[in-house]
Amino acid sequence: MEESTAVASMKAGNVNDFAVIIENYQVPIVRYLYRVVGDQDTANDLAQDTFIQAYKAIIKTSPDLHLKSWLYKIATNNVRQYYRRKSILRFVPFSDHKNSLISSSQQQSSDIERNIEVRRALSKVPLKIRTCLVLHFVEGFKYREIAVTLGISEDAVRMRVARGREIFRQVYGGGETE
Repeated sequence: MEESTAVASMKAGNVNDFAVIIENYQVPIVRYLYRVVGDQDTANDLAQDTFIQAYKAIIKTSPDLHLKSWLYKIATNNVRQYYRRKSILRFVPFSDHKNSLISSSQQQSSDIERNIEVRRALSKVPLKIRTCLVLHFVEGFKYREIAVTLGISEDAVRMRVARGREIFRQVYGGGETE
């Protein structure tokens, strides 16, 4: 079943079709949230909140709903609320690497270290800018889609992505100054 059919069916009262939406978007939404907050449990919780909110609100949406952008917008708003509640604007430290499956392969160890460094560098990028970077470079959103998702102009998205690249390069390349 296609997404548009599932949405129309839900609006007609068949709430079981929401499973199609969850099947299509659960992994990408959790992955996006994980890259923004840096903690798998928090990402799972925020994704669950996202789908609960979507389930409750989907009946009230317009017929021309762009489901992907709408779900990412809910997820992004949940991240904002999460940080507001915690009164912090930084990543939760990446601490789950102990539980990763680490083989004796030096390549795999090197990849893990690089991923940790990338996460640390990304955590230094301000949240508004980091969100644009993750949506664009990781999730593959176009500037227009990011603008719709975040409710900002395409020019603002371009500026945030450009600034984010520069901040990330400085931090990741060792040019961080605090």
